[in-house]
Formats: sequence, C-alpha cells, structure tokens
Amino acid sequence: MNEVDVAVVGAGAAGIFAAIWASRTKRAISVVALDSARRIGAKILISGGGRCNITHEHVDEKAFAGSTPAAIRKILRRFSAEQTVAFFESLGVQCKVESTGKVFPVSDRAQKVLDALLLAMKRSGAEIVSDHRVKTIQHFENSFLIQGDWGELKARKVILSTGGKSVPKTGSDGHGYVIARSLGHTCTDRIFAALVPLLLPTNHVLCSLAGISCHVTLEVRSGSGSLIKSIDGSLLCTHFGISGPAVLDVSRYFINARFEDTHARLMVNWLPQKTDATIELELQNLSRSTVLSWLRKQLPDRLAVALCAEAGVEETTPGYRLTRENRSALRETLTRMQLPVTGDRGFRYAEVTAGGVPLNELNLNTMESRRTPGLFLCGEICDVDGRIGGFNFQWAWSSGYVAGTSAAHL
Repeated sequence: MNEVDVAVVGAGAAGIFAAIWASRTKRAISVVALDSARRIGAKILISGGGRCNITHEHVDEKAFAGSTPAAIRKILRRFSAEQTVAFFESLGVQCKVESTGKVFPVSDRAQKVLDALLLAMKRSGAEIVSDHRVKTIQHFENSFLIQGDWGELKARKVILSTGGKSVPKTGSDGHGYVIARSLGHTCTDRIFAALVPLLLPTNHVLCSLAGISCHVTLEVRSGSGSLIKSIDGSLLCTHFGISGPAVLDVSRYFINARFEDTHARLMVNWLPQKTDATIELELQNLSRSTVLSWLRKQLPDRLAVALCAEAGVEETTPGYRLTRENRSALRETLTRMQLPVTGDRGFRYAEVTAGGVPLNELNLNTMESRRTPGLFLCGEICDVDGRIGGFNFQWAWSSGYVAGTSAAHL
C-alpha cells in the first residue's frame, strides 16, 4: 500500500460512509481508509446507549448549530434521512421510528449497524486499515503524502474525517484540526464540548436527588435577562449535577453564551405546562390541601419536597396559610429556578464537538477545500453540531456522501 487514488483519514461514521460512496461512485479507483484506533467504529458502538440512533424522522437545518443554516441545509439535502434508512435497509438493517422521532435499528444493536457499514465497504472495494495514526499530510501539485509511524502513503485525493475532540479514547483527540490548519484551513476560535452533562456545586440540592427525572423547560439567558435559547425535554438529576436530553441539547448554547457573557444564566421551569397565573390561582384555591399534596401530582416526591425547601416554604403548609410572599417564592422556584452551573464534564463525556473548520472554506457542492485542491472534509471536523436524536449521525452520512462521491471524480 504505497499509493492510492483516494485516502480517507479517519474511519468513523463520516469516513466510512465517504469511503463507501467514493468506491461505489467509481469502481476502478483505489480507496483506503486509515484510522488510529485498533478497533474500528467504537463511537458507533457506544452511541444511543449501544443501540445506535442512526438518524431522526424529521431532519432539517434548524436542529443544528455552528455554520450557517443555509450551508448546512445544502449538504443535508444531498443525502436525506429517508435515503439513510433506505441505505441501511438495503444492507439488511431494518429500522424503526420511536415516538421521539429517533430512528434505531429494529434489533436495537449498534453492532449490527457497524457490521453493515463494514460489509458495504468491503463490497464496494474500499479497504480499511486500523492502528494507522496519521501524523502529517503534505500537499503537492497533484498529490498528497500521508505519513505516520507506520510509514507513508501517497494519494491523489484526501478526505479528512478525523472527527472533533469528543470521546478522545475512540481516537478523536483533535489532531485533525492540526492537520487541517497545516493544509491551509482555519478553525473557529471556540472549539468546545457539546451535548455534554453540566456540573453543579456538590452541595446543590439537585445533586442529592440523583436518579430523579422529569420534563422541564431550560432557558439560557444573558446577564441582562434576554432569552438566548429555550429547550423542552427531560432533565436527569445526578450526583455531579444535571444530564438528560434537555440538558445535553442546551449545553452548547449555555457554554457558548458563557464565552461572551460570564453572567449568562441557565434557568429551569419545573412546570412548563403551566403559566404563572395558573400556578397563582391553584395555590390560592388549595384551601386545606398542603403545598406538597399539590406538587406531588406534578413532580416526584423528593423533588417536590426539595423545591419547597428551596423556596423557603414548609411543604406541609395548607393553602389557606400561604402568604402572598410564599406564593411568589414558590412560583419563582418552580418556573425560574437558576442553576449555578460550575462547568461541564468535558470532551470525555461529550457526544459531539462544537466548532471546527467553517463551511465557508469548502465548496458546498463537493465538500472540497477552497484552500487546498484535492482535499475534502466531512463529519465532525466541520463547524456543525446537531441536537441529540440522530442528527449528528445524519450530518456524518450526508457530508460523507457528498465528500465521497465528489472525491471519486479524479
């Protein structure tokens, strides 16, 4: 293996997909994918709790952040969620849509998804090589020289799909950004963990409620109070702070806001289905019923008790004894409780990376670099990150498809 037509650097979801479609597009060319990990597809195997949430029933640019919506939309339209499902089903992976809109294999086994991808790669004629970390890539007039401790490889085209920095034990440790910069690209000023659990002070009341989960609305607000982002979904209390779908989704917006405004706040509404007026009326009409008996109908017991304490109201207080100040304190705690976030769990626990190579440095018709002819980029190395629910996998499939089919045209 001294020379190939197309070399894919990074064999995660996007890289594997790019290799498959490069080889399918033009069977006569040689395609090889290099990956630093000894075990290919580790991130695929751990995704979705080991079930692999391959896409979402409804995918559009609104589910993503980073580069402009118009740019993201252009790539997503080239290989849709429907095409993703059809692709996997053609390989024998039957899919199902859950009530949340998430698409999983019927088997609920990520291994089946990975096996199908590797089989498709083998059938296409593309080769995959593990334990081959790429250290440098040099660009010459009509070729690239790829080097590592294992030796070197010459390629006519290169697809860079090294991922970001999330879950570094799988091989995505950020070295791809170094390679991209060496080939003329820039990266966003901010590269940070997204879809990541958030930390609270160890003595915070929610840390004592580990295991409790409920539907909430989370809001990111600036120091001046203006709304930056609102997310509805499930929040999970943990021993270190908060997690769950709503927290993961809101994390990138909160972390990003803190870069610009150290006073940005994260607030939780524990009763998103009710207005302030409704809560005030219900509290006024409690009569002899206690605050706790009212809250128990809407929230888990331990959380209800904790929120009463947070508001400074004894949970056994009957409604007729509640003062105006008591009701106001309860409303504030139940609908606008500020969470004193101290940080996040970092790239080790993040599902995706926010930031990367801006899409405006690529030709969106091909995913080819505008800086280095013959270089293509796809997947998480790009400045695109999506919500939880299969959106980031869909970006991998869509961008990998565009890069792969385009690179095949030598």
